Amino acid sequence: MSRLSPFISGVYGVSTRIIWRRSPNISPCPGVACVQTAGKKDLIDFPVLNEEELEEQFVRGSGPGGQATNKTSNCVVLKHTPTGTVVKCHQTRSVDINRKRARDIMREKLDVIYKGELSEVILKKKESEVRKQEKRKKANENLERKRLFKEALATDSKPGNDTV
Repeated sequence: MSRLSPFISGVYGVSTRIIWRRSPNISPCPGVACVQTAGKKDLIDFPVLNEEELEEQFVRGSGPGGQATNKTSNCVVLKHTPTGTVVKCHQTRSVDINRKRARDIMREKLDVIYKGELSEVILKKKESEVRKQEKRKKANENLERKRLFKEALATDSKPGNDTV
């Protein structure tokens, strides 16, 4: 069974401006189980999204795009009912891609909510900040060495400073 078939088999309802969707219980694991995310080698152990706990709406997006944005409801609003976390995704014009990205963002947010400081997302962010600080420190040390070297060359080349 493909991963997209649960999304296709849901019940859709349409109101005047908002399309909402209810889907059956799809998750094989009840509660907050963890799973490896496909395609992301570094980020693992994200919570499994139980489709029964999600409310999905398709609304009109905002921003640049003109008629393509103003007349199509391809912005996905995903709400996780137990935590009240809401994710809005309008990164592309494709509803399917926005749905997938909204779920990825929701997994990351739930990971931060459930694990706190031990979250994969926060740990990666801290690591990148440390690397950035080390890189900046190394660059500043190199600039200081260059400045000292230029000063040493300038003092050696002054007239009256003859050393043999």
